[in-house]
Amino acid sequence: MGSDHYFSASPASPENLRRIRVTLAGRDLEVTTAGGIFSPDHVDDGTAVLLANTPPSPPGGNLLDLGCGWGPISLSLALESPHATVWAVDVNERALDLVRRNAADLGLDNVNAVLPDDVPDDVTFRTIRSNPPIRVGKNELHGLLERWIPRLDERSDAWLVVQRNLGSDSLQRWLAATFAHGYTVHRAATGRGFRVLKVRRHGSPPSEPIDLP
Repeated sequence: MGSDHYFSASPASPENLRRIRVTLAGRDLEVTTAGGIFSPDHVDDGTAVLLANTPPSPPGGNLLDLGCGWGPISLSLALESPHATVWAVDVNERALDLVRRNAADLGLDNVNAVLPDDVPDDVTFRTIRSNPPIRVGKNELHGLLERWIPRLDERSDAWLVVQRNLGSDSLQRWLAATFAHGYTVHRAATGRGFRVLKVRRHGSPPSEPIDLP
């Protein structure tokens, strides 16, 4: 892949389109992937752990796959929740093209594959599911989460999968400190050397005391 990274905006490496067989949302499917993106040959272990350890997606509203790659999380959400709107967000244009292609091939018209700045500011999310791009660096990663987690709806959850030896425990501590008010953070599952972290946004308390009769 040369100097390309899966978080490159426009990979310069050859596209090398390929078809692979995967199982998503309990269905055996064939999807298109390419070079210059994250895990082009299979559903990577972290994403598989996340998909196996999260509850069914909300049936409606806006759902976010942050760092979507070729789309295993987005496609799973769209298959599970056909009446929801799935936002597949990535900085990699090639990955977004693949999500659009795969959604079209599977007859899924509820997937919006877009760059981060193309998500309208007033959209909030019933859930966030993410295998976040740890290798962008700590500052970039923290900025990413500080941008998107506050866009959870009240009483909604973000689910993040992070490899244990790439800092999952320190990320959990940072999340708990950063989102200390109105949120709870805990480790929801462990598998194959990965941690699944759950960030819960709670309902806002009443702004004024209620006078009882």
